[in-house]
Amino acid sequence: MWWWLTALSGSITPLFIILSPILSYGDQAHSMHKAKSSAGFSLDIPLIMLVASLLRIFYYPGAKYDTALLIQALIMVGVQVVLLKVALDHRPAPSSRGGDSAVPFAKAQDEEYQRPYNFWQWKSPKPYWQFVLYLFAGLVGCQILFSPFESLYMSYSSLIGYIGLSIEATLPIPQILVNHKSRSCKGFRVSVLAMWLAGDAMKMFWFFTSAGEIPWSFKGCGIFQACCDSYLGVQYLMYGSGEGVSGAIKDHPLDDYPVPGSHSVVTGREGVAARRTSNAADKRII
Repeated sequence: MWWWLTALSGSITPLFIILSPILSYGDQAHSMHKAKSSAGFSLDIPLIMLVASLLRIFYYPGAKYDTALLIQALIMVGVQVVLLKVALDHRPAPSSRGGDSAVPFAKAQDEEYQRPYNFWQWKSPKPYWQFVLYLFAGLVGCQILFSPFESLYMSYSSLIGYIGLSIEATLPIPQILVNHKSRSCKGFRVSVLAMWLAGDAMKMFWFFTSAGEIPWSFKGCGIFQACCDSYLGVQYLMYGSGEGVSGAIKDHPLDDYPVPGSHSVVTGREGVAARRTSNAADKRII
């Protein structure tokens, strides 16, 4: 009775997953390039998605999960590299907003959230690319080092897989915390929430009916992410989109984040929803 729905999901969902990085983040990169400014865009988004996607790619040899998820991770890396380049090239000049807007997370620093060694808050673009390069080189080195030892390699592969998927699975949490603190979902459009929930439903159905190999790490992290998105729906019903607590929080971390198809757990949110920090609510990977 449900065979036709399973067949349809098996055909459409993998294609949606593969294209989701471009569909979710392409518009964000284009809009920043067109405006010649990345003001309001969080550099945490490419950080999270690059780390998670690279870990997923190196997780593949040990897990042999569905090819669509591997292709998605490869495309996501390319898309996030372009997104990071555009964001860095068009950071606002120091003179445009009180002298500190060129420093990522300047507001967070004022609120005592400065990171150790100013990680991912650097003024020069060079350290960003160095970090990405060192991460890639480190993963290649570990792959070469551990692959001859099968039992050790399988443990290592599972570890990086769960880490990568968990990073993306927690992307909705900053939005949930901001909504709770401000007692408002202002800036978080109900249409985006509806698309996220629809994406979660499609993803969960495919995970548990696909004939391809879908490890439990994907399923578990996907379930967690779906629960977080569902709670965002509950918050919207509780708080609405009013002003909430006056002055509590003025910017929502997901205000310009990608729509589903961006979580990496195919996530990808396809992120979170790259999803961390101020003004990032429209985009994400399934």
